[in-house]
Amino acid sequence: MSSTTKVEIRSGPHIKGPRTVEQIMLNVVGSLMFVCAFFIYQYGISAAASICVITAACLLTEHFFVRLGGQSGTLSDWSATITGLLLALTLPPGFPLWMGVVAGFSAIALGKAIFGGIGHNVFNPALVGRAFVQAAFPTAIATYTPSFLPGRFTEFIPSTLALPLMTPADALTWLHDKQLDALAAATPLARWKFEGVLASSWDLATSLSGHMAVGPSPLLILLCGVYLATRRFMDWRIPVAVLGSAALAALALHAVYGSRYPDPSFMLFSGGLILGAVYMATDMATSPATPRGMWLYGALIGLLTVLIRYYGGLPEGIMYAILIGNAATPLIERISQPEAFGTAVKRREKEK
Repeated sequence: MSSTTKVEIRSGPHIKGPRTVEQIMLNVVGSLMFVCAFFIYQYGISAAASICVITAACLLTEHFFVRLGGQSGTLSDWSATITGLLLALTLPPGFPLWMGVVAGFSAIALGKAIFGGIGHNVFNPALVGRAFVQAAFPTAIATYTPSFLPGRFTEFIPSTLALPLMTPADALTWLHDKQLDALAAATPLARWKFEGVLASSWDLATSLSGHMAVGPSPLLILLCGVYLATRRFMDWRIPVAVLGSAALAALALHAVYGSRYPDPSFMLFSGGLILGAVYMATDMATSPATPRGMWLYGALIGLLTVLIRYYGGLPEGIMYAILIGNAATPLIERISQPEAFGTAVKRREKEK
Protein backbone atom coordinates (compact mmCIF):
# COMPACT_ATOMS: atom_id res chain seq x y z
CA MET A 1 0.00 0.00 0.00
CA SER A 2 1.59 3.22 -1.19
CA SER A 3 1.57 6.35 0.91
CA THR A 4 1.20 9.80 -0.57
CA THR A 5 2.81 13.01 0.60
CA LYS A 6 0.77 16.17 0.55
CA VAL A 7 2.58 19.01 -1.22
CA GLU A 8 1.26 22.46 -0.40
CA ILE A 9 1.89 25.12 -3.05
CA ARG A 10 1.67 28.67 -1.74
CA SER A 11 2.43 32.14 -2.96
CA GLY A 12 5.58 33.97 -1.85
CA PRO A 13 7.30 34.94 0.29
CA HIS A 14 8.86 31.46 0.53
CA ILE A 15 10.58 31.02 3.89
CA LYS A 16 12.74 28.04 4.74
CA GLY A 17 12.11 26.73 8.22
CA PRO A 18 9.24 25.85 10.54
CA ARG A 19 7.77 29.36 10.63
CA THR A 20 4.68 30.00 8.53
CA VAL A 21 3.67 33.26 6.89
CA GLU A 22 0.89 33.56 9.47
CA GLN A 23 3.36 33.26 12.37
CA ILE A 24 5.66 35.88 10.89
CA MET A 25 2.82 38.30 10.21
CA LEU A 26 1.34 37.76 13.68
CA ASN A 27 4.65 38.67 15.31
CA VAL A 28 4.86 41.81 13.18
CA VAL A 29 1.33 42.75 14.25
CA GLY A 30 2.28 42.12 17.88
CA SER A 31 5.26 44.45 17.67
CA LEU A 32 3.13 47.09 15.95
CA MET A 33 0.72 47.05 18.89
CA PHE A 34 3.32 48.85 21.01
CA VAL A 35 3.86 51.46 18.29
CA CYS A 36 0.11 52.00 17.88
CA ALA A 37 -0.39 52.26 21.63
CA PHE A 38 2.20 55.02 21.83
CA PHE A 39 0.56 56.80 18.86
CA ILE A 40 -2.77 56.73 20.71
CA TYR A 41 -1.04 57.99 23.86
CA GLN A 42 0.24 60.94 21.82
CA TYR A 43 -2.96 61.91 20.01
CA GLY A 44 -5.84 60.31 21.90
CA ILE A 45 -9.14 59.12 20.52
CA SER A 46 -8.57 60.59 17.05
CA ALA A 47 -5.53 58.34 16.57
CA ALA A 48 -7.42 55.34 17.97
CA ALA A 49 -10.35 55.94 15.62
CA SER A 50 -8.02 56.39 12.66
CA ILE A 51 -6.19 53.11 13.35
CA CYS A 52 -9.42 51.15 13.83
CA VAL A 53 -11.26 52.58 10.80
CA ILE A 54 -8.35 52.30 8.36
CA THR A 55 -7.53 48.75 9.48
CA ALA A 56 -11.20 47.76 9.19
CA ALA A 57 -11.31 49.25 5.68
CA CYS A 58 -8.28 47.17 4.69
CA LEU A 59 -9.77 43.98 6.14
CA LEU A 60 -13.15 44.48 4.46
CA THR A 61 -11.50 45.24 1.12
CA GLU A 62 -9.31 42.17 1.47
CA HIS A 63 -12.34 40.02 2.28
CA PHE A 64 -14.22 41.41 -0.72
CA PHE A 65 -11.46 40.65 -3.23
CA VAL A 66 -10.73 37.20 -1.77
CA ARG A 67 -14.42 36.28 -2.01
CA LEU A 68 -14.52 37.73 -5.51
CA GLY A 69 -11.65 35.47 -6.47
CA GLY A 70 -9.43 38.36 -7.49
CA GLN A 71 -6.59 37.59 -5.11
CA SER A 72 -5.02 34.86 -3.02
CA GLY A 73 -4.80 34.84 0.76
CA THR A 74 -7.17 35.07 3.72
CA LEU A 75 -7.78 37.46 6.57
CA SER A 76 -6.09 34.96 8.88
CA ASP A 77 -2.69 35.61 7.28
CA TRP A 78 -2.65 39.03 9.02
CA SER A 79 -1.18 40.82 5.98
CA ALA A 80 -4.18 43.17 5.57
CA THR A 81 -4.01 43.99 9.29
CA ILE A 82 -0.37 45.01 8.94
CA THR A 83 -1.24 47.15 5.93
CA GLY A 84 -3.98 48.93 7.86
CA LEU A 85 -1.84 49.57 10.94
CA LEU A 86 1.12 50.89 8.95
CA LEU A 87 -1.08 53.04 6.74
CA ALA A 88 -2.74 54.63 9.78
CA LEU A 89 0.67 55.37 11.33
CA THR A 90 1.79 57.21 8.18
CA LEU A 91 -1.24 59.53 8.12
CA PRO A 92 -1.95 62.57 10.32
CA PRO A 93 -3.88 61.63 13.48
CA GLY A 94 -6.63 64.06 12.50
CA PHE A 95 -6.97 62.71 8.96
CA PRO A 96 -10.72 62.57 8.14
CA LEU A 97 -12.02 59.07 8.72
CA TRP A 98 -13.80 58.87 5.38
CA MET A 99 -10.53 59.68 3.65
CA GLY A 100 -8.94 56.95 5.74
CA VAL A 101 -11.47 54.50 4.31
CA VAL A 102 -10.45 55.60 0.80
CA ALA A 103 -6.80 55.10 1.76
CA GLY A 104 -7.47 51.59 3.12
CA PHE A 105 -9.45 50.56 0.05
CA SER A 106 -6.85 51.86 -2.39
CA ALA A 107 -4.02 50.22 -0.41
CA ILE A 108 -5.53 46.75 -0.80
CA ALA A 109 -7.18 47.18 -4.19
CA LEU A 110 -4.36 49.01 -6.01
CA GLY A 111 -1.41 47.80 -3.98
CA LYS A 112 -2.30 44.14 -3.57
CA ALA A 113 -5.44 42.72 -5.20
CA ILE A 114 -4.60 44.05 -8.64
CA PHE A 115 -1.40 41.98 -8.59
CA GLY A 116 -3.05 38.78 -7.35
CA GLY A 117 -2.80 38.99 -3.56
CA ILE A 118 -0.21 38.28 -0.89
CA GLY A 119 3.25 37.58 -2.23
CA HIS A 120 2.45 38.86 -5.73
CA ASN A 121 2.38 42.60 -5.05
CA VAL A 122 5.19 44.67 -6.54
CA PHE A 123 4.81 47.69 -4.24
CA ASN A 124 4.25 48.01 -0.51
CA PRO A 125 0.43 48.23 -0.18
CA ALA A 126 0.43 50.68 2.74
CA LEU A 127 2.59 53.13 0.79
CA VAL A 128 0.42 52.73 -2.31
CA GLY A 129 -2.58 53.76 -0.20
CA ARG A 130 -0.72 56.72 1.24
CA ALA A 131 0.51 57.82 -2.18
CA PHE A 132 -3.06 57.68 -3.49
CA VAL A 133 -4.53 59.89 -0.77
CA GLN A 134 -1.55 62.25 -0.91
CA ALA A 135 -2.41 62.90 -4.54
CA ALA A 136 -6.16 63.00 -3.89
CA PHE A 137 -6.24 65.00 -0.63
CA PRO A 138 -3.00 67.02 -0.44
CA THR A 139 -4.33 69.60 2.02
CA ALA A 140 -5.74 67.11 4.51
CA ILE A 141 -2.63 64.94 4.48
CA ALA A 142 -0.45 67.96 5.25
CA THR A 143 -2.60 69.13 8.19
CA TYR A 144 -1.04 68.01 11.47
CA THR A 145 -1.84 68.81 15.07
CA PRO A 146 0.60 68.81 18.00
CA SER A 147 0.95 65.76 20.23
CA PHE A 148 -0.04 65.48 23.91
CA LEU A 149 -2.79 68.10 23.70
CA PRO A 150 -5.00 68.43 26.79
CA GLY A 151 -8.35 66.74 26.36
CA ARG A 152 -7.12 64.42 23.60
CA PHE A 153 -8.85 61.45 25.26
CA THR A 154 -12.20 63.20 25.57
CA GLU A 155 -12.61 65.05 22.26
CA PHE A 156 -11.75 64.40 18.62
CA ILE A 157 -9.56 66.58 16.47
CA PRO A 158 -12.30 68.37 14.45
CA SER A 159 -11.04 67.22 11.06
CA THR A 160 -11.38 63.57 12.12
CA LEU A 161 -15.17 63.62 11.86
CA ALA A 162 -15.45 65.74 8.70
CA LEU A 163 -18.12 64.36 6.37
CA PRO A 164 -17.39 63.19 2.81
CA LEU A 165 -17.20 65.85 0.11
CA MET A 166 -17.07 68.61 2.72
CA THR A 167 -14.10 70.77 3.66
CA PRO A 168 -12.46 69.30 6.78
CA ALA A 169 -12.64 71.41 9.92
CA ASP A 170 -9.69 73.73 10.19
CA ALA A 171 -7.43 72.15 12.80
CA LEU A 172 -5.35 75.30 13.06
CA THR A 173 -8.43 77.33 14.03
CA TRP A 174 -9.13 74.75 16.70
CA LEU A 175 -5.60 75.17 17.99
CA HIS A 176 -6.00 78.94 18.01
CA ASP A 177 -9.19 78.58 20.07
CA LYS A 178 -7.14 76.56 22.56
CA GLN A 179 -4.51 79.36 22.60
CA LEU A 180 -1.80 77.08 21.23
CA ASP A 181 0.94 78.05 18.83
CA ALA A 182 -0.30 77.27 15.32
CA LEU A 183 3.27 76.84 14.10
CA ALA A 184 3.56 73.75 16.29
CA ALA A 185 1.15 72.01 13.89
CA ALA A 186 3.88 71.84 11.24
CA THR A 187 6.03 68.71 11.26
CA PRO A 188 9.70 69.11 12.25
CA LEU A 189 10.74 68.29 8.67
CA ALA A 190 8.39 70.93 7.25
CA ARG A 191 9.57 73.53 9.76
CA TRP A 192 13.20 72.87 8.85
CA LYS A 193 12.60 72.83 5.09
CA PHE A 194 10.36 75.89 4.87
CA GLU A 195 11.31 77.90 7.97
CA GLY A 196 14.86 76.81 8.79
CA VAL A 197 13.87 75.74 12.33
CA LEU A 198 15.62 72.64 13.73
CA ALA A 199 14.04 70.52 16.45
CA SER A 200 16.04 68.74 19.13
CA SER A 201 17.24 65.31 18.02
CA TRP A 202 16.42 63.86 21.45
CA ASP A 203 12.85 65.18 21.27
CA LEU A 204 12.52 63.64 17.81
CA ALA A 205 13.98 60.30 18.91
CA THR A 206 11.66 59.91 21.90
CA SER A 207 8.59 61.83 20.61
CA LEU A 208 7.87 62.72 24.25
CA SER A 209 8.03 66.47 23.86
CA GLY A 210 4.59 68.06 23.86
CA HIS A 211 3.19 70.30 21.14
CA MET A 212 5.20 68.67 18.34
CA ALA A 213 3.60 67.18 15.23
CA VAL A 214 5.52 63.91 15.26
CA GLY A 215 4.76 60.22 14.86
CA PRO A 216 5.50 57.34 17.24
CA SER A 217 8.89 57.27 18.95
CA PRO A 218 11.69 56.19 16.57
CA LEU A 219 13.49 54.60 19.53
CA LEU A 220 10.42 52.46 20.25
CA ILE A 221 10.23 51.43 16.58
CA LEU A 222 13.92 50.49 16.64
CA LEU A 223 13.36 48.32 19.72
CA CYS A 224 10.51 46.55 17.96
CA GLY A 225 12.76 46.10 14.92
CA VAL A 226 15.48 44.57 17.10
CA TYR A 227 12.94 42.07 18.43
CA LEU A 228 11.84 41.09 14.92
CA ALA A 229 15.42 40.80 13.67
CA THR A 230 16.51 38.78 16.70
CA ARG A 231 13.64 36.35 16.20
CA ARG A 232 14.47 36.22 12.47
CA PHE A 233 11.09 37.60 11.44
CA MET A 234 12.89 40.39 9.58
CA ASP A 235 16.28 40.61 7.86
CA TRP A 236 18.43 43.20 9.63
CA ARG A 237 20.43 44.08 6.50
CA ILE A 238 17.73 46.23 4.91
CA PRO A 239 17.04 48.67 7.80
CA VAL A 240 20.76 48.91 8.56
CA ALA A 241 21.47 49.72 4.89
CA VAL A 242 18.64 52.27 4.71
CA LEU A 243 19.62 54.11 7.89
CA GLY A 244 23.36 53.79 7.23
CA SER A 245 23.21 55.23 3.71
CA ALA A 246 20.89 58.04 4.83
CA ALA A 247 23.24 58.90 7.70
CA LEU A 248 26.32 58.87 5.44
CA ALA A 249 24.64 61.04 2.80
CA ALA A 250 23.45 63.52 5.43
CA LEU A 251 26.89 63.55 7.07
CA ALA A 252 28.62 64.25 3.75
CA LEU A 253 26.31 67.15 2.90
CA HIS A 254 26.54 68.54 6.43
CA ALA A 255 30.33 68.35 6.35
CA VAL A 256 30.53 70.15 2.99
CA TYR A 257 27.79 72.75 3.41
CA GLY A 258 27.67 73.13 7.20
CA SER A 259 24.50 74.50 8.78
CA ARG A 260 22.77 74.64 5.41
CA TYR A 261 21.91 70.99 5.96
CA PRO A 262 21.04 69.37 9.32
CA ASP A 263 23.22 66.78 11.00
CA PRO A 264 22.57 63.03 10.49
CA SER A 265 20.71 62.61 13.78
CA PHE A 266 18.00 65.00 12.62
CA MET A 267 17.79 63.18 9.31
CA LEU A 268 17.39 59.79 10.98
CA PHE A 269 14.89 60.67 13.70
CA SER A 270 12.65 63.10 11.84
CA GLY A 271 9.73 62.07 9.69
CA GLY A 272 8.94 58.46 8.95
CA LEU A 273 12.43 57.24 7.98
CA ILE A 274 12.82 54.72 10.80
CA LEU A 275 9.23 53.46 10.50
CA GLY A 276 9.74 52.97 6.77
CA ALA A 277 13.15 51.34 7.18
CA VAL A 278 12.00 48.84 9.81
CA TYR A 279 8.46 47.95 8.74
CA MET A 280 7.98 48.90 5.08
CA ALA A 281 11.27 48.51 3.24
CA THR A 282 11.57 45.02 4.76
CA ASP A 283 8.35 43.73 3.18
CA MET A 284 9.43 40.29 1.94
CA ALA A 285 7.28 40.37 -1.18
CA THR A 286 8.67 43.69 -2.44
CA SER A 287 12.33 43.54 -1.37
CA PRO A 288 15.28 41.50 -2.71
CA ALA A 289 15.95 38.03 -1.36
CA THR A 290 19.74 37.97 -1.84
CA PRO A 291 22.02 39.43 0.88
CA ARG A 292 23.93 41.58 -1.64
CA GLY A 293 20.64 42.74 -3.12
CA MET A 294 19.38 43.77 0.32
CA TRP A 295 22.41 46.00 0.86
CA LEU A 296 21.97 47.62 -2.57
CA TYR A 297 18.23 48.02 -2.09
CA GLY A 298 18.57 49.59 1.35
CA ALA A 299 21.38 51.91 0.27
CA LEU A 300 19.28 53.11 -2.67
CA ILE A 301 16.31 53.89 -0.41
CA GLY A 302 18.40 55.76 2.15
CA LEU A 303 20.16 57.87 -0.48
CA LEU A 304 16.93 58.69 -2.31
CA THR A 305 15.26 59.71 0.95
CA VAL A 306 17.95 62.28 1.66
CA LEU A 307 17.93 63.62 -1.90
CA ILE A 308 14.14 63.97 -1.98
CA ARG A 309 14.05 65.65 1.42
CA TYR A 310 16.79 68.12 0.52
CA TYR A 311 16.03 68.86 -3.10
CA GLY A 312 12.41 67.80 -3.65
CA GLY A 313 9.31 69.93 -3.25
CA LEU A 314 7.99 67.89 -0.32
CA PRO A 315 9.62 67.70 3.12
CA GLU A 316 9.36 63.90 3.36
CA GLY A 317 10.90 61.41 0.95
CA ILE A 318 10.83 57.92 2.48
CA MET A 319 7.55 56.93 0.82
CA TYR A 320 8.72 57.64 -2.73
CA ALA A 321 12.17 56.21 -1.99
CA ILE A 322 10.69 52.85 -0.91
CA LEU A 323 8.31 52.74 -3.88
CA ILE A 324 11.22 53.39 -6.25
CA GLY A 325 13.21 50.72 -4.42
CA ASN A 326 10.29 48.30 -4.86
CA ALA A 327 10.25 49.02 -8.59
CA ALA A 328 14.01 48.42 -8.79
CA THR A 329 13.89 45.13 -6.87
CA PRO A 330 13.72 42.83 -9.94
CA LEU A 331 16.77 44.54 -11.44
CA ILE A 332 18.63 44.47 -8.11
CA GLU A 333 17.94 40.77 -7.70
CA ARG A 334 19.11 40.12 -11.24
CA ILE A 335 22.47 41.81 -10.78
CA SER A 336 23.00 40.49 -7.24
CA GLN A 337 22.36 36.80 -7.91
CA PRO A 338 25.36 34.66 -6.93
CA GLU A 339 26.95 32.66 -9.72
CA ALA A 340 26.17 28.96 -9.96
CA PHE A 341 28.90 26.64 -8.72
CA GLY A 342 31.54 26.18 -11.43
CA THR A 343 30.31 29.04 -13.63
CA ALA A 344 33.31 31.27 -12.91
CA VAL A 345 35.75 28.46 -13.75
CA LYS A 346 34.04 27.75 -17.06
CA ARG A 347 34.04 31.45 -17.93
CA ARG A 348 37.77 31.75 -17.24
CA GLU A 349 38.45 28.68 -19.39
CA LYS A 350 36.53 30.22 -22.27
CA GLU A 351 38.47 33.48 -21.91
CA LYS A 352 41.74 31.55 -22.27
